[in-house]
Amino acid sequence: MSALPYLAGVELGGTKIFVLRARGREIVERVSIPTTTPAETLGAAGALLRRWHEAEPFAALGIGSFGPLRLDRAAADFGHMLPTPKPGWTGADIYGALAGVLPCPAAIDTDVNGAALAELRWGAGAEGGTPSDCLCYITIGTGLGAGFAMQGRPLHGAMHPELGHIFTRRAPGDGFAGACPFHGDCIEGLVAGPALARRFGVPGDRIPAEDPRWDDVAHDIAQMVGTILLTTAARQVLIGGGVGMGRTDLLDRVRTRLVAQLAGYLSFVTKDTVGAIVRPPVLGDQAGPLGAVALAMDALEGTGRV
Repeated sequence: MSALPYLAGVELGGTKIFVLRARGREIVERVSIPTTTPAETLGAAGALLRRWHEAEPFAALGIGSFGPLRLDRAAADFGHMLPTPKPGWTGADIYGALAGVLPCPAAIDTDVNGAALAELRWGAGAEGGTPSDCLCYITIGTGLGAGFAMQGRPLHGAMHPELGHIFTRRAPGDGFAGACPFHGDCIEGLVAGPALARRFGVPGDRIPAEDPRWDDVAHDIAQMVGTILLTTAARQVLIGGGVGMGRTDLLDRVRTRLVAQLAGYLSFVTKDTVGAIVRPPVLGDQAGPLGAVALAMDALEGTGRV
C-alpha cells in the first residue's frame, strides 16, 4: 500500500460538485453531485466525506469553490459565500459545512485560484524545467473567473481576484450592451457563454469560426489578457472553460490581437512567443479537481489558509 496519506478534495461549481480523494496528486476516486441548494448539496458532499473518512482517515481537505468567497480568516463569515447571482447561495457556509465534518486540517479558496495553483505546480508552470513564479488561470464558460498563483501561493488581498468584472476598451463600432446583471459590459458581460448567446442570438458553439463577429470577442479577450500581463507580469495566461478550451480558432485570434494591441511595449510578447504565453491549460479539465488536491497539500503542510 502507498505510504502517501489520503487527501480529500471538493470542487464546488455552479452546476455540479466533485468530491474526491487522492493519494498525492493521483485522484483515486471521484463522485459528482448536482449543485442544488446549499443544504442539499453540501449535506450530500459532507456525508460522503464522512463515510470515506471512517473507512480510511483523511490527512487534509482542500476546497475549491465558485465565488465570491470570504477568505479573510479573521472575518466572522470566513468561508462563506458573498452576494452571488446563484439563487439561494448568498451567505452559505461552504467551509463550515465541509471542513466541519472532518477532524483534519482544511483549506478553502476559489476554484480558479486552486486551478492556477495546480497549473503552477504540475502543469504549464512546471514545463521547461524552471518553475514559473507567476501564472494566471482563466475559465470562460457560464461566467468568467480568474485565479493567480504567484511565488507558489494563490493571490489574496482584501478579497480574491474578480477579474471577470473589469472594464476593457471596446472595439471600434461594437455596440453590444453586454449581459452582466451588475455591470453590463464588463469582460464577463461581453465574452462569457450567456453574453455570446445574447450577442449572436444563438449559443456561441453554433456560430462558425469564420463569422466576423468573433473579431470583437477576440478583441475583448485580448484587452483582458493585455491588462493581466501589464499589471502582474504573468509568465503564462491559461484560458480554459467551455469557451476557452472549445475554440482554438478564437484563441489564435486573441493572440494576434494581443500582439497588435501591445504594440511592442512588452518585449517578451511577440508573434513568436505569444503562443507559449497565452494557451489552454496543460491539465485541461483536471485543473480544477487537482486544484482542490493542491489546497489539501498546503493545508497538510501548514501553508494553507486554514
